[in-house]
Amino acid sequence: MLKDLGIEWVILGHSERRHIFGESDQLIAEKVVHCLENHVNVIFCIGEKLEEREAGKTKEVNFRQMQALVDKKVDWTNIVIAYEPVWAIGTGKTATPEQAQEVHLWIREFLKEKVSADVAEKTRIIYGGSVTAENCRDLGKKPDIDGFLVGGASLKPDFIKIINARK
Repeated sequence: MLKDLGIEWVILGHSERRHIFGESDQLIAEKVVHCLENHVNVIFCIGEKLEEREAGKTKEVNFRQMQALVDKKVDWTNIVIAYEPVWAIGTGKTATPEQAQEVHLWIREFLKEKVSADVAEKTRIIYGGSVTAENCRDLGKKPDIDGFLVGGASLKPDFIKIINARK
């Protein structure tokens, strides 16, 4: 049905689906598989809540979310990973460029270890978490941040600054 409507990409694993609707890591992984089998590309969201970050569980939570998908032995060609720290979505808080880079690097290393070096190198890992025209340049300078998943800022006139942040 999505393909019939011309939809080529979906966002799966967004924090609202995980935390409000209770979608499990396994259910999200199954949805990813279903989309890929039907030739729909996936933006796969992962991220930790504030209490998980403060408890030092950032890596553990994100790896658990990733592992559910790795276990499905998917073809990563049509998957983009979006790291969205839940504590930074719509709160006005954002991870520092260094915090975001650290997690993006962890994700890349996880892919290298669990899938392959080729997948780790080629998979786009984007950042979403209160991306604004003010912080996008510094975030975009980090080597493992390949772009952004933009929410509310996409409705503002200076969204063009975010689009051009990596130029």
